[in-house]
Amino acid sequence: VLFRSATPFDQRAAVLRRAEALLAARAERFAHWNVREAGSIPPKADWEWMATREQLSMAAALPMQPIGQVFPSAMPGRRNEWRRLPLGVVGVIAPWNFPLLLAMRSVAPALALGNAVLLKPDVQTPVIGGALIAELFEDAGLPRGVLQVVPGGPATGDAVVRHPLVKMVSFTGSTAVGQSIGETCGRLLKKCALELGGNNALLVLEDADLDAAASSGAWGAFLHQGQICMQAGRHLVHRSVAAAYAERLAARARALVAGNPAAGPVHLGPLINERQARRVAQLVDEAVRDGATVLAGGRREGLFYPATVLTGVTPAMALYQQEVFGPVAPITVFDHEDEAVSLLNDSPYGLAAAIHTRHTPRGVALAQRLHTGMVHVNDQTVNNEFHVPFGGMGQSGNGGRFGGPANLEEFTQTQWISVMEQGIQYPF
Repeated sequence: VLFRSATPFDQRAAVLRRAEALLAARAERFAHWNVREAGSIPPKADWEWMATREQLSMAAALPMQPIGQVFPSAMPGRRNEWRRLPLGVVGVIAPWNFPLLLAMRSVAPALALGNAVLLKPDVQTPVIGGALIAELFEDAGLPRGVLQVVPGGPATGDAVVRHPLVKMVSFTGSTAVGQSIGETCGRLLKKCALELGGNNALLVLEDADLDAAASSGAWGAFLHQGQICMQAGRHLVHRSVAAAYAERLAARARALVAGNPAAGPVHLGPLINERQARRVAQLVDEAVRDGATVLAGGRREGLFYPATVLTGVTPAMALYQQEVFGPVAPITVFDHEDEAVSLLNDSPYGLAAAIHTRHTPRGVALAQRLHTGMVHVNDQTVNNEFHVPFGGMGQSGNGGRFGGPANLEEFTQTQWISVMEQGIQYPF
């Protein structure tokens, strides 16, 4: 049963507002599970909780938006109505890195626009990314059965994607898995929204404020252990300022403490699992063997990997080419602006980029040459504003967007109804 067909628009909005109020009241519980399951430090968990509240608040306004338009007709007496309808059941497959926010980013607007939702959280975050969300909406008065949480691994996700009653799949995760989901959805002719990986670049021009650039570089590279799709995984720096930028960034990295976020204040928590910790260490070690130099960090201790800065990283290295998903800032130099654009655009990914320059018009003009879904001038790459459409290009996504007016497009389908008061006679 669709939420829209069973529940008037004002009641749908009321459920979402109650969910936001309950989330506000349960801050401590949600933060506890975010730290425990995702390895988040408490400030990151608090930010995610607040951003999720904003998502719910925005979604609560969606049911009051216009659901259609009236178009003129060349046929006398005909009225053309074009309206938005719920899709039916939306399958949401959420990741572990921001398990609450990135699940709610799809769950809340899908519900607001009259859909039912099947939510599959990641196996590493089933409580914060699944069970607590289900409990939240149940207590907010969501009709029974409208939101179902189905924990499990790849087989469960595949079942969600393939089920004939699931009319849309919203997936956030790796490019490889997203490609498989997109292929399946294409064969089944069902809608999908894919927000995938990124190998995002922070571009530092010769006229940049290096202190501000290094601050953005540190935040973009090291926040949540670098386990963010928008992480600044490539630092492209003009040769004339590369040494000065590297030293500023390394000084910031050396000041960051990695440790157990449940035991006391730290800047970086653990990487999500042993496999990922080994992969990060391997990529750094290979780069060093190929000629890169470690200025800070670079030594793994179990699941903990320190904030790491490397110079001498070339485009031929795997550390440059791949999404690292760890707290590593590889620095690559360039000599002129066109070379920087070429380096940035040569990546198959196209999620986010940042440009640092004291000449803002130059930064804006440069942004328009980049093949990325988001570009931030004199800022860092890890930006998310709930009301602004968000998404990537290339291997970072299929052009779908989340946030603000984009949600109306993503989580509905359209229907054209033409009406004539009296039938007419055609030539035959």
